[in-house]
Amino acid sequence: MIAPNLTLWGVGTSRTVRPHWALAELGLKYETYAIGPRTGETKTAEYTKLNPRQKVPLLQDGDFSIGESAAIVAYLSKTYGSPNNALIPDDKQAYAKWLEWCFFIVTELDSTSLYVMRRHSANALGPIYGVAPDVVAKAGEYFREQLRHVEVALGDGRTFLMGEQFTSADILLTTCLEWAIA
Repeated sequence: MIAPNLTLWGVGTSRTVRPHWALAELGLKYETYAIGPRTGETKTAEYTKLNPRQKVPLLQDGDFSIGESAAIVAYLSKTYGSPNNALIPDDKQAYAKWLEWCFFIVTELDSTSLYVMRRHSANALGPIYGVAPDVVAKAGEYFREQLRHVEVALGDGRTFLMGEQFTSADILLTTCLEWAIA
């Protein structure tokens, strides 16, 4: 395989950690542009041309660009994973369960719970989006309720969400758990 020409834009958040982690797991060399969200760096003309959504992270693989941390991790896993280092299950049914975990994590844990809490907390983005203590409390309750699905899955003694295979779903979950602790 020809060495990829990879550039990753974005640092400083749980969502930007995900592709950095996947790149490390896959042993890939890459260039980093250490820009953060809400710093103005994503709103420059140069970056907006690369990513009109003006969000981080963004991965460039040669002429191809992709945003959204879960999509980047899945792309890297599918494109650069190997039988000895696969971050996505190969079996079709296991792949479907992997997708189920990934969608659950990014929708129920990340977006619906943690980001709502961060967006409306007085200590985080509340001054930008509006402080809403009741919303933060309810989102925290919802997050804890949703974690029971993870507890049940891991309660059978498996090491990772997909059994004994570490996958990118574990990267997504771990970054959410780290975010929840922070």
